[in-house]
Amino acid sequence: MSVTSGVSRDWAVYYQKTGERPPRPTALFALDRFDAEPCDAPRLAVDLGAGGGRDTIEFLRRAWRVIAIDAEASAADALLARTDIPVGAVLETQTARFEAASWPQCDLVNSSFALPLCAPDQFSCVWEKIIESLNPSGRFAGQFYGERDSWMGRSGMTFHTRSDVERLFSDFDIEFFEEEEDDSETPRGETKHWHVFHVVARLQAS
Repeated sequence: MSVTSGVSRDWAVYYQKTGERPPRPTALFALDRFDAEPCDAPRLAVDLGAGGGRDTIEFLRRAWRVIAIDAEASAADALLARTDIPVGAVLETQTARFEAASWPQCDLVNSSFALPLCAPDQFSCVWEKIIESLNPSGRFAGQFYGERDSWMGRSGMTFHTRSDVERLFSDFDIEFFEEEEDDSETPRGETKHWHVFHVVARLQAS
């Protein structure tokens, strides 16, 4: 077995384990806020780091159109193989790293535990792309890793202090903000200290 195929299989197992879990609370919080703001036109969500689809499926269930983006081709395979995709759902998948991905104007950018996997020298560009893609009063929902996370210093990952995260949302109204520190296992069984900022924020009307 080649290294490449081994890595691919590892991700496939990961998506199988996590895809059946319920949607993230941040995704649900954002959806509930949108539900309280009636809209006649179908809404569009971009799910960055969609994985096996634990959030994407909930967006589709609520009649959102979704562009699911992930760097691993096995993520799209796992998502499209799901049997709980609603009939008539409008779903597009894209295999690309965030810095290379492209998507249209949207109402929600969701990125559950995925943005920290963006390299530091690419993060600012990706974040600017996210902000520019949001429609007026659009939302971001997702997580950022803090400086006390046990993965701090890993190559190719971006970490933030609380002040860093607050600066990222200077043009937003923060609707949900929670700082979490906890020791538990990752989906791959690795013991880890988590330092995570959970955020849902609404872009301020210009």
